[in-house]
Amino acid sequence: VKVIFGGFKQNGNKKELMESLDKSYEKLFVNNRKWVEDKVQKDPEYFKKLTAGQKPEYLFIGCSDSRVPANEITGTDPGEMFVHRNIANMVVNTDINLLSVLQYSVEVLNVKHVIVCGHYGCGGVKAALEHQPHGLIDKWLRNIQDVYRLHMHELDAITDEEQKHRLMVELNVREQVINLLKTSFIQRNRELYGFPQVHGWVYDIADGYIKDLKIDPDKDFPEYKIYKLV
Repeated sequence: VKVIFGGFKQNGNKKELMESLDKSYEKLFVNNRKWVEDKVQKDPEYFKKLTAGQKPEYLFIGCSDSRVPANEITGTDPGEMFVHRNIANMVVNTDINLLSVLQYSVEVLNVKHVIVCGHYGCGGVKAALEHQPHGLIDKWLRNIQDVYRLHMHELDAITDEEQKHRLMVELNVREQVINLLKTSFIQRNRELYGFPQVHGWVYDIADGYIKDLKIDPDKDFPEYKIYKLV
């Protein structure tokens, strides 16, 4: 018997599938207990310290891709990095979720660095360039296509698809950093305190290394005065 489950056809009966799902779910709690035991063994006061509050230095805006775990790739512990993730690490000026995270992290947590981190092999970026419908996500992908429109001549001159994709990932990160600089939260705090600094990164899943795009707001965003609010 072929059972269609979650969009996939699998051999076997429904009972076996449910048992498999239960095991994969229970694994999370087994891993959690092991993680707790390890932390307490190393530091008996570990969780007590966490309850005292958070003072993260960083806001990480990354892709929802499961292969890009913010804390693991940066070697940071719980409490050190505030995190927001969405498809293709976008900073969209109508995204209340992102803007709420940004305001809270900048004005309440006083983070010193805001990082947009993309990654090579990003499915969102690839989908945005495919010229075919994907459903509801097309509304979101249009923001990535706007980035393509801004850099169309440069991108269309590249014939190698992999090279084109990698450049598109980098350009998308740059545009999202610029979008950060357009916000009143970032502008106000930079004017008052000189921070947060804004950074653009690309993570390479193939080797695990992070590439700093070294974005200079003054050099790379000469049109800044058009968006200046403070």
